[in-house]
Order: sequence, then C-alpha cells, then structure tokens
Amino acid sequence: MRQLVIVERLSLIGHIISMVFGLVGILIVIPNAELLVSLSEVGQTVMQWSMAGGGVVYMIFGALGVFLYAYRTLGLARALGFLIPSLSISLTSELLGTSTGFPFGGYSYLSGLGYKISGLVPFTIPLSWFYVGCVSYVLARAGLQVDKKPSLFRQIGAVVLGALLLTSWDFVLDPAMSQTSLPFWYWYEPGAFFGMPYQNFVGWMGTGTLFMTVAALLWSQNPIKLDSYQLNVPLLVYLGNFGFATVMSLAAGFPIPVLLGIVLGVAPAVLLWSKGSSVPATVNIEAASQEVVVNNVKVALK
Repeated sequence: MRQLVIVERLSLIGHIISMVFGLVGILIVIPNAELLVSLSEVGQTVMQWSMAGGGVVYMIFGALGVFLYAYRTLGLARALGFLIPSLSISLTSELLGTSTGFPFGGYSYLSGLGYKISGLVPFTIPLSWFYVGCVSYVLARAGLQVDKKPSLFRQIGAVVLGALLLTSWDFVLDPAMSQTSLPFWYWYEPGAFFGMPYQNFVGWMGTGTLFMTVAALLWSQNPIKLDSYQLNVPLLVYLGNFGFATVMSLAAGFPIPVLLGIVLGVAPAVLLWSKGSSVPATVNIEAASQEVVVNNVKVALK
C-alpha cells in the first residue's frame, strides 16, 4: 500500500507541475516566441515538449492519481464503478457532440490533446471527465453525509451537486481553452456566453448527472467510509484544476465566468469539504462488549 500511495502522490504532483508548464507555454512563450530563443538548449527542449504533449500528460497524470486515490480509499469495485460509467458515457456524449451537435452544440477538437478516437474526440477528454467528475462527486457525497444518513433526497442532492461542481469548472475552462492563442477546440457558431452556447452547460449537467447516477447506484450497496483528511485530495484536485482554468480565463479577459465558477463551484466545494471533514470516521469499538474474567486467587498466609 505504501508504494501505491507514493505513485498516487507522484502522479498528482506531476499533474500540477504539468498544468504549470502548460500555463507558462500558452500564456508566456507562445505570445512571445522570442523568449524561446533566449532559453538554453535544455529550456528550449522542455518548452517544446510542454507544447507538444503537456495537455496530454497533465490529464493522464490527473486520471491516474485520482484513480489510485479512489482505489486506495474506496476500494477497487467503487473506483471501477465510477471510472467505467464516466469514461463510457462522457465519450459517447463527446462523440455525439462532435458529430451531431447534441448535447453540447456544434464544435470540433483541434490538435494538442492527443490521439482522437474515431478522428473526433481526443482520448484524454474522457479522462478529464473522470477525474474532475470523481472528486466532485466524492466531495458532494461526503458533504451531504449520504453514507452516514442515507436517504433518497441526499442521494439525489449529491448527484446534482457533483454535476454542478463539474459544470462550474467548465464555466471557467471552456471560454479560455477555445479562444486562447493556442485553442484546443472551437465552436462552429459562437454562443452568447463568452463564445459558448448555453446548450453546452445543459450538456455538461446532463452528462455529469447521468454517469454520477450510475455510480451512485453501483455504490449504493457498499457505503463509503472516508476519514476527514481523506477529503483533502479531492478538494486539492478540484481547486488545482479550477485554478488552471482561472488563470487561462483571466488572461483571456473573461473575469465573469471566473466569478460565476467561484460562486457555483469553489464555494460549494469548500463548504462540502468542510461538512464532510467535520464528521468523524466510523470506528467499531468492541471493548464495551468484552468480558473481563478474573480468576479466583487463593492466598495462603503462614
């Protein structure tokens, strides 16, 4: 288990570092190409690698780190119970979206995010749905205490809040990633929300709600038990990815999506983390039922 924790931590650290490199490349190096010439040979190699594969690497690291976290804290069945629905349902939605315009609107992916499945959707995109979706749902489920006070209302609330956290991340990410100096996708008909159609958010909420509902059904027979400190990883992953999107959006001149994301995403995520962390872990204590037997001792006095 110790080796697993090490790989998980290294993956999450690599995830954050790769995002930082990506920001430096997209926001500093590309708009100022002359800076690349002034770098050392090693620096030029690193930046060229970052531009060529940074987007792919940071999503692979994120997906690997979150999967190992889920496996270690929730168990293999629950980890797969979220991974498989999220990958398959999000990929289906993305393939439909890039070929028919439903459910997100008409758009197409450019290069920079890796091999495209069916020539349409980079294989890294479903990975991002998985790892951001997973930490969003875990925070919502823990914050609403679904597994300690189970009810249909709490189950539904966790799915809706989890999907909202996921969609709020896209409020901030999508405008910048489609309109940066090095765009990763584009809209055939730019929409009213900073270049995005409102339909996009409906598609995000619907897709997230669908695969989180499937995960909730798969997890329902085995309640999860997380110690308070085990919620730190989901919060850090969510805030790290939100921070990446925030820097991109602010650099592109889009402060309103950032404010909206903070209100609907960051604030609820921190509140859910606080609620979930304040609930002590369930501990089974058998001492109360133990019987103490004292043998009779005869003492002989001389």
